[in-house]
Amino acid sequence: MNILMLGWELPPHNSGGLGVACYNMSKALALQGSTIDFVIPYQAEYPEIDFMTVHCATKLAPTEHYGLGAYDSSKVIDKASDMRDVQKRYTKFVEKLVLSSKPDVIHAHDWLTMEAGIRAKQLTDAPLIVHVHATEFDRSGGNRGNPLVREIEYQGFMMADRIIAISNITKNIIIQEYGISKDKIEVIHNAIDVDILNDGYKYDFRTYKYLEYMKKQDYTIIGTGGRFTIQKGMTFLMRAIAKACQKYDKLLLLMTGDGEQRNELIMMAADLGISDKVFFPGFIRGKQFRDAYSVEDIYVMSSISEPFGLMALEAAHHGNALIITRQSGVGEVLHNIFRYDFWDEDTLTDQIIGIATSTALRTSLQQNVKNEYNKISWCDVAKKCLRIYESIRRRVAT
Repeated sequence: MNILMLGWELPPHNSGGLGVACYNMSKALALQGSTIDFVIPYQAEYPEIDFMTVHCATKLAPTEHYGLGAYDSSKVIDKASDMRDVQKRYTKFVEKLVLSSKPDVIHAHDWLTMEAGIRAKQLTDAPLIVHVHATEFDRSGGNRGNPLVREIEYQGFMMADRIIAISNITKNIIIQEYGISKDKIEVIHNAIDVDILNDGYKYDFRTYKYLEYMKKQDYTIIGTGGRFTIQKGMTFLMRAIAKACQKYDKLLLLMTGDGEQRNELIMMAADLGISDKVFFPGFIRGKQFRDAYSVEDIYVMSSISEPFGLMALEAAHHGNALIITRQSGVGEVLHNIFRYDFWDEDTLTDQIIGIATSTALRTSLQQNVKNEYNKISWCDVAKKCLRIYESIRRRVAT
């Protein structure tokens, strides 16, 4: 199977979970015997990637790519914007690539590559798979968001031979918000690669030395991370932490990441009187993320709309008890967790205190969730994708 994989990022030049998912899925597909041409929009070298061919569509450096990522749809103002220019150059590159190497199937990830995927389909008659990791509905926190981006998504959904959604939550959004038939959409949940997370990793206690000291004083470390945007619902989390601290003082919050709400969250912590209990280490990646997970006791995913939530799986692997919103897709594969509606600060407050004050409850959640995430793998994801490829190819051929 010759796959043209259209993505917008790969680690380490990624701004979120999209790049991680694309990397792991492609690697699993390659292990199943597929040949993959992966197109990215910037110029970078990946000497450690030997399982597929990575093509760079432009001369942009990875640092120039930041601010033009999959999560920056609000910056797309019109067809003359920088983002649109990069998309056009990306599509032109794909046009040339498919003329020299015709794919058996085209697999496009999210809105940034959908136009290139449609053009590749027009030139080759190969079936187009659109893989939805997030929609504009998610990125705008449950609102309509950018109309241009929504139009691109709608066109991609309509032109796709098959749509892969990473959760039932995402599938329902595509049906309800975009009017796409449910029969066209298949759900394939993301997975976790434990070997990558464990590869040469040894927790460095010095990274969060102060937090380790406070843990010895019986403090509970609550963690959250990612992009500080409206989608992630972190203002609700901040108010819940303030309420929890009024009832149980021995709580600290570690907020890893960065984004447009950073200053707002810092000021909010001060206004709520908990600035001494909230820590902002900034944007981190790789081993730094694993150190953060390792110092934390409870991981909260407070998203208003979260298609899946790979960070919850990673946090669970590093020994965290999980609290996630009912609006997060990862809750479809995990059950030994606490859940709440993103706006329900009182329920979140009670859940945080309940886990922090009960060693037995915390231990039970931490241990039992491992039995669940160990059952899902990228190998299974790859097998499901291949079945879709073959099914679509047979249908197109007839």
